[in-house]
Amino acid sequence: MKYTQLGRTGLKVSRLVLGTMNFGPQTDEADSHAIMDAALDAGINFFDTANVYGWGENKGRTETIIGNWFARGGGRRDKVVLATKVYGNMGPDGGEVWPNHDKLSAVNIRRAVDASLKRLQTDYIDLYQFHHIDRNTPFEEIWQAVDVLVQQGKILYAGSSNFPGYKIAQANEIAARRGGTIGLVSEQCLYNLAERRAEMEVIPAAQDYGLGVIPWSPLHGGLLGGVLKKEVQGGRRASGRAAEALADPAVRAQVQAYEDLLDKHGVEPGEAALAWLLTRPGVTGPIVGPRTAEQLASALRAVELELPGELLAGLDEIFPGPGPSPEAFAW
Repeated sequence: MKYTQLGRTGLKVSRLVLGTMNFGPQTDEADSHAIMDAALDAGINFFDTANVYGWGENKGRTETIIGNWFARGGGRRDKVVLATKVYGNMGPDGGEVWPNHDKLSAVNIRRAVDASLKRLQTDYIDLYQFHHIDRNTPFEEIWQAVDVLVQQGKILYAGSSNFPGYKIAQANEIAARRGGTIGLVSEQCLYNLAERRAEMEVIPAAQDYGLGVIPWSPLHGGLLGGVLKKEVQGGRRASGRAAEALADPAVRAQVQAYEDLLDKHGVEPGEAALAWLLTRPGVTGPIVGPRTAEQLASALRAVELELPGELLAGLDEIFPGPGPSPEAFAW
């Protein structure tokens, strides 16, 4: 495994991040524990989750599965850089949200972190991430709540997720004015070959403010994982985001060109998509969310995969980025 610093911090993390969103809804507890053991054995030390994972009536279930894994001992907790998130309503989907039981008010941050710590069976969280912007809570209040948690030893760093570039700047400028607050150290955003809008504002802002970039959905819901080849070889049809995208003939042609290019170079699509992200400026490491041990093994191979210049150029032709900012939208 290869390692890098998380943004401007001294924290050393693996170039792959183990995403746990499938733990509970799609992968049972025993298999989830086996995947975490295999990830740790392979050198992955950066685990990402969120308080709402488990979804529906089972929100919090994923954190509970991770907590039960930590409780098995063997130095598991000490070896893991643990990241979780706060923002969403923890009540049942479709139910009424009780006032102050979601988003980023100081009272909800305090309540949410204590609940996560209990489910995770740990006394601290390495990286506490804001899952979305809260338009009604000023950053002065958010940073005051974070400062208290840091002083209490409940969290070590704060990060963002799904923030636009201007909110990254605003958050860290306010943190700097307050003094004594390190501010955001990471941004977790949607970023992959098929979705490169983050290159316009989010990633430049993250780089300027010293945030590590943690891409989620690196295979774009399976679209970049060899979906057309799987249809032909095994009759497995795409679903979710990939199926919606492939309904567009232009997207299907684009994905076919992508798979044909990688077939020419003898590279597996999913591994190439991850390896491409590892070449991108500012990227700490993509989040991989394996449902099986085999999927984890494939992701691990991507860390060692060197993409030749000809292949990288071909990928840019098929999935062109927006270009540098502001030239992408101005002269």
